[in-house]
Amino acid sequence: MNYIQGKTVLITGGASGIGKIMARLMLQRKATVLIWDINQNGIDATIKEFSSLGYIYGFKVDISDIKQIQDTAKIVKSKIGVVDILINNAGIVVGKYFKDHSVNDIIKTMNINSNAPMHITMEFLNDMIAQNSGHICNIASLGGVISNPKMSVYAASKWAVIGWSDSLRLELTQMKKAVKVTTIMPYFINTGMFDGVKSKIPILEPEATALTIVKAIEKRKKILSIPGYLYRVTRLGQAIMSINFFDWFAGNILGIYNTMEHFTGRKKK
Repeated sequence: MNYIQGKTVLITGGASGIGKIMARLMLQRKATVLIWDINQNGIDATIKEFSSLGYIYGFKVDISDIKQIQDTAKIVKSKIGVVDILINNAGIVVGKYFKDHSVNDIIKTMNINSNAPMHITMEFLNDMIAQNSGHICNIASLGGVISNPKMSVYAASKWAVIGWSDSLRLELTQMKKAVKVTTIMPYFINTGMFDGVKSKIPILEPEATALTIVKAIEKRKKILSIPGYLYRVTRLGQAIMSINFFDWFAGNILGIYNTMEHFTGRKKK
């Protein structure tokens, strides 16, 4: 039996983008899949498309609302049971200078990107600890490693996820619990969320990225950046370069500081 077969997998943001692709990949590995999403039409379409592959269930949840998280978690546990693998994937981005953010932009970004993964994990972690097995995969971002203009709040939210996620991994290790934590840090992904981004570094393709994440779960990876070299290059540069030199390197050589100049984001339907 493979690592995923027979497990119950919950994916937030599972009705679109890499969340939807991961749902298909998990079904192909004989898992029972639960998708949480705010878009009911997307949930219905995803279930219709993938229902022939196995057991898939959808729940409409606004994960910026703690009560909705708690209420939906109770339904999941009472009707389906213990969640074995949790993938905190849902996220949003506001691409503009910090001075132009509204109060709601800041609150919503932090609630969805940073707070929700913690609140959702809290709902399912004790069951994993009780059965002494489980896996939590948190989709952060390389934006949580390197600063970037017009991504200040998004970067802050992903820095928070990385710090919390890897600390949780260490806590579970200290507690001698067989619950694994994987922190994923991808570059820009071509899902529509970052439409308009221009990059010298190749933008990631959704199918390949989703497969890489699923394989990272299967291999019980602790932390993974996609592409792998970018995390190492930026970390090494930050360690050995002066701030001024690193700013020149990241801005002019890697081109990162200009990626958001033409950002439009996913168009609302």
